[in-house]
Amino acid sequence: MKLKNLLPIVAIALVATACDYQKNNRIKQKDLHAGDEYVYGVHPDSAAVQTKNTYTAKPELEVRANAIREQLFQGKEISKGN
Repeated sequence: MKLKNLLPIVAIALVATACDYQKNNRIKQKDLHAGDEYVYGVHPDSAAVQTKNTYTAKPELEVRANAIREQLFQGKEISKGN
């Protein structure tokens, strides 16, 4: 068998094994917050209670965050979220 014929077979084998990469690398553990409306909401399609929290804006924190951004990304363009 020539190398040209063997290469596609090896490539297909690698792609097939990559589909299940780390499928067994999970920890099965009990959900401590199962049924907790604060975390998961009343229904699986509803929003959690904790997402309804609102906080007062603190402009001094934004000034501090911008100063930190300047130090970290000096001379680079900074994208501000979406």
